[in-house]
Amino acid sequence: MLNEKQDAYGHQPYDCFRGDNVVEVVERDEGFIDSSTSLPKYYLADYKNWRPHEKDAMRYAKGRILDIGCGGGRISLYFQRKGSDVLGIDVSPLAIKVCKLRGLRKARVMSITGVSPRLGKFDTILVIGNDFGLYS
Repeated sequence: MLNEKQDAYGHQPYDCFRGDNVVEVVERDEGFIDSSTSLPKYYLADYKNWRPHEKDAMRYAKGRILDIGCGGGRISLYFQRKGSDVLGIDVSPLAIKVCKLRGLRKARVMSITGVSPRLGKFDTILVIGNDFGLYS
């Protein structure tokens, strides 16, 4: 497990949650480099501030939900507030700390490789945003 100094990603939602100004820098293998001050805040955004395609996608989620790479918990919390049974997982201990501080009841530090039948059955598995990179 990562310690707080190793958890670079987790500092984004954690520091934003604490009210600090945060800059996210993205560097991809093909040479793309970009920075943003708005994206870290988006990890904590309320539903009303989500992108339209994400709002549209949420209507397909049903039943028990697994949110892989849940980050700051915005999607898990949305479904929890709607009464869904949702589990948010992330490899970032600080991101999971933020989820719990924000009220997410079921949040675990866990890699996608830790997902197994021991977690039970899920009707919907969410992998939102840049999390498809987890599969590479």
